[in-house]
Amino acid sequence: MKSILSIQSHVTYGYVGNKAAVYPLQTIGFDVWPINTVQFSNHTGYGKWQGEIFSKEHIISLVDGIFDIGQAHKCTAILSGYMGSRAICEAVKEIVLKFKAINHNLIYLCDPVIGNNSCYVKPEVLDFFKNELSADIITPNQYEAEVLSGININTRQDLIAVAHYFHKLKIKIVVITGVKLGDDVNLDIFASDGQQSYIVTSPEYHFNIPISGTGDLFSSTFLGAYLQYNDIGLALQYATFYLQSAIEKTIEAGERELQVLAVEYKNVEQRLLPKIINM
Repeated sequence: MKSILSIQSHVTYGYVGNKAAVYPLQTIGFDVWPINTVQFSNHTGYGKWQGEIFSKEHIISLVDGIFDIGQAHKCTAILSGYMGSRAICEAVKEIVLKFKAINHNLIYLCDPVIGNNSCYVKPEVLDFFKNELSADIITPNQYEAEVLSGININTRQDLIAVAHYFHKLKIKIVVITGVKLGDDVNLDIFASDGQQSYIVTSPEYHFNIPISGTGDLFSSTFLGAYLQYNDIGLALQYATFYLQSAIEKTIEAGERELQVLAVEYKNVEQRLLPKIINM
């Protein structure tokens, strides 16, 4: 069984961060090692919450413990999401390098969370992603991809240009989510490995209160599907299918929290997957 180290936030109530990522990956068949960067009562979209932010030293000590018991070699991939400070960014960077030193084939997926239409992370975090972003796979949304690359995305050819920018930084796989081009009523999700590029089109869902955790679910299931099939096209299709299913289940339930547990993650027939366009 392949093991994935997932370094993300944690909430007691709701489904964001590790709460949105761990269950789907476990259901698919991975042994997930969650490290929580924070432990909050609920996500911050509610406007109030209780809990603690963990230090860089705390996070690194958990990894040191895994090395101390001789189990670190089992880790085949690392996943990271929202990071609230430069210290956490640096901790994740150190952790990835430490694992890659014993497993050169380890895959690191970084979701460089900085915002959606506006930046809501500290300037030090934005600076880190602009100047020190290093990963095998990244999954920014359109806004994040534009800010980090300095390229505005208005056409599908712009997506290719942005992917090329990141590939030159030695990022092997670039996935850009939530792409809105012109007056299109749908959203595109784009993936490139430098050789092949694909697009999946997804409906644009509208909510009175935005649903949190969608990016966390997408990134985790993209990584899981990629590790299973070694195919970015299939990974894009599966991750999009899981995300659409969770959003639709959330709408049906009339809930604010993403209905991660209501989705079938196993034995999904490929004929049910969304269509893919090879660019």
